[in-house]
Amino acid sequence: MKITDKITSQITPNPFFTFEFFPPRTDQGFENLISRISRLCILNPLAVSITWGAGGSTRERSLELTSLTQLEYGVDTVLHITCTNMERGSVNDALQAAKANKIQNILALRGDPPRGKEEWIPIDPNFQHAIDLVKFVRSTPEFSDHFCVGVAAYPDGHPDSHLDPDTELNYLKEKVDAGADFIVTQLFYDVDRFLEWVKMVRAKGITVPIIPGIMPIQTYSSFLRLVKLCGIRVPQYVMGALAPISHDDQLVKDYGIKLAAEMIERITKQNVVPCFHFCTLNLEKSVQRVLEILGWTGTTSPLHNRLIAETAGNVIHPPASVDGTEFMVTPITATNTAAFGLASLPASETEAGRGELNNAASWDEFPNGRFGDYKSPAFGDQDRWGGPAMRNDEVSQWRHPKTLDDLTQLFLDHLHSRIATTPFSQTALSPESILILGHLEKLTKRGWWTVGSQPAVDSASSADEVFGWGPRSGYVFQKGFVEFFCTVEDVDAIERRVEERGEGWVHWFAGDVKGECRGNVPEDARNAVTWGVFPGQEIVQTTIIEKESFISWKEEAFSIWADWASFYRPGSPERTLLESVRNERWLVSIVHHDYKNVDSLWTFLFDEP
Repeated sequence: MKITDKITSQITPNPFFTFEFFPPRTDQGFENLISRISRLCILNPLAVSITWGAGGSTRERSLELTSLTQLEYGVDTVLHITCTNMERGSVNDALQAAKANKIQNILALRGDPPRGKEEWIPIDPNFQHAIDLVKFVRSTPEFSDHFCVGVAAYPDGHPDSHLDPDTELNYLKEKVDAGADFIVTQLFYDVDRFLEWVKMVRAKGITVPIIPGIMPIQTYSSFLRLVKLCGIRVPQYVMGALAPISHDDQLVKDYGIKLAAEMIERITKQNVVPCFHFCTLNLEKSVQRVLEILGWTGTTSPLHNRLIAETAGNVIHPPASVDGTEFMVTPITATNTAAFGLASLPASETEAGRGELNNAASWDEFPNGRFGDYKSPAFGDQDRWGGPAMRNDEVSQWRHPKTLDDLTQLFLDHLHSRIATTPFSQTALSPESILILGHLEKLTKRGWWTVGSQPAVDSASSADEVFGWGPRSGYVFQKGFVEFFCTVEDVDAIERRVEERGEGWVHWFAGDVKGECRGNVPEDARNAVTWGVFPGQEIVQTTIIEKESFISWKEEAFSIWADWASFYRPGSPERTLLESVRNERWLVSIVHHDYKNVDSLWTFLFDEP
């Protein structure tokens, strides 16, 4: 059913809400997301939405996921579709596939900035902006009446433009006038600004439903990354509240839940939106807790223990002025209630993680990007709405390398903060990696371009300014590891060195773009390289390196080389260099398990026999 029809035809005491998910990067994550969605759908969302990677990079997985949610679960589904940088005919194919899956709702997005002027890229030049997709749907008889079309809007301004707000609203009105049925906003945290923006939208004569995007803050680092990526303006009181708790993921998550609920309550009181759109990041508990705080989950009060007793007999009953059903229940009612509750629990046989049913919803509540658990639906770094992985302005900063020496200098300049980013590192070198800068510089000058590292730490205080994380009253530990690109000859040398001098302390992986993977890590082994010990908790493992996660990262890393190369004309020195690196170099990850010796990894790598 079209969600605009549902909004106008259904009467509820509270606003509607939708959940957004993205296709997980691993098969295990995909399977676990299915059970996660089934649990969240018990909360009766208006719809779920499934994102679409820029350029159609997640096309198959996105369509597979929408087929499950729409056809098998019977939940109305919104499919995001980005239209730029898509090969000719692929937009039409995507719409046909969505229609075949009974999808009636799409969110029309631009995706990456269009690169159609680069004639060597075989993309469809008819799609430069989201409005082109809206017009295509409305002008194609096969789709015009079938799809309910949503478009995106940006209360804090579009991150890729420097237009004034009035001009941006004119563009939004053009999308609506072209046939858009509803608006979903980019996430935001400034409620006052959002409410003013809504007034400006309505003043433009735009009357379609506005659905604000809400993302409960999950971790401080992911919050900062998305704020920067999306160009979001954060009120000072939010940053002030986060600063003293930024080290503790649980406190940050709790604050994010409280903040999201408060934002929704404020907006709801103004009666200006019919629905809220939750960006879940494929996690479960935060949005569920927000809805519980709001009282929108279908339960108005927490359950209490009740006495099971027949109404007759020697039982002291509560006074008539008190609702006795709150304190007492008959055996038949208790039996029926328990049976219904058990029957409504989703199946958990395939749920990965710790396995206990109580933990099915929360075993991965603190994902750590590509260093998290590969079985988690939230594994890997995610960008809002398939945002661009690489921008033209960034490519210019990387100085258009033409030789291997140019690449070596690029990585050295990043180590020394002469450039802010590389294609593999979107931030400057971390404070802890600065402590091993000399070792990283030595590797890079060797031609081993480093893309990830951390020093060994034997029991630092969780309050330590460099290494600390989690609750203040604890201790954290780290094993030294480093990741880099090198030649196959270097891989052979590393393998020999591990065999001759590793003495069981060194685990390593290496892989190339052709799919070959080497190493000495036992099958199904998990290397926890960062962990913490805190009062009243099990040992917390935040950084894990294992074969599946390495393979996933390897595939992404080599796709970055390909994406970078695509900015240059075929046959150019830059493209020839970057393609040769992609085709010939290997990605290597090395962990040294002796965390008590802070120099163990570097002694192993550099000392001569």
